[in-house]
Amino acid sequence: MTPKGIVVIGENLLAKELVHSFRRRGFNNVVLNDYQAVHDVDAVIETSNLNLEQKKRNLKEIEANVPPEVLILSTTLALTATEAASWLEHPERLIGFGTFSNFHEGQLIEVAPALQSDPYYLKIVEELFRAIGQETEVVQDEVGLVYPRILSMIINEAAFSLIEGTASVEDIDEAMKKGTNYPSGPLEWAEKIGIDDVYAVLYGLYRNHGEERYRPAPLIRKLVHAGWTGKESGKGFYYMQNRLVKEYSI
Repeated sequence: MTPKGIVVIGENLLAKELVHSFRRRGFNNVVLNDYQAVHDVDAVIETSNLNLEQKKRNLKEIEANVPPEVLILSTTLALTATEAASWLEHPERLIGFGTFSNFHEGQLIEVAPALQSDPYYLKIVEELFRAIGQETEVVQDEVGLVYPRILSMIINEAAFSLIEGTASVEDIDEAMKKGTNYPSGPLEWAEKIGIDDVYAVLYGLYRNHGEERYRPAPLIRKLVHAGWTGKESGKGFYYMQNRLVKEYSI
């Protein structure tokens, strides 16, 4: 059964894009951050990534506002679904998923059941995403999953190259586009999907594994602190470089 009453919880671009995608596909009973506005809630999608304490508060609030059998989908860019499920009294209904805000440009969303998950809910998740034109791939419950993890690592290396003065923002992106035939360069890509979400993946990997190779580039952390997270803010790597050159002659 495909859920009809859906609440999306989150303040990020992904939350807004999910609401838009469901409504565009004819889901009229879908709201953002408002449990009371939906009649018969049968799925809640939680999208916070960077602030894990906020994610924990979100999940506990969801559990306090919906019946215990309602599916909870939660992004697992910065932690495992198993860890997120451990915060719930009914962990069996939580399924993790991983994607970025530009998910509609592709046709696949990765999902990861927690160790505590009931397989029944996985079927609902597959039907839910299929209803908005997305196939699902079930992957192991690891921080960042597959595509978000690999792409974030590429972006991190590009940011380190920029810090070290290897090349400019434009040159790094141009080299990668021509050298790999990627549709976008890594720094441009980061701005499209949200630098804050990239940082969340890297932070989660570093927190989980403690290995130097996962350490977020200081420049990525600095941009997130400044609120220069790319598409949503209108500022990111390109804006920073142009400002340093034009205003500070650096």
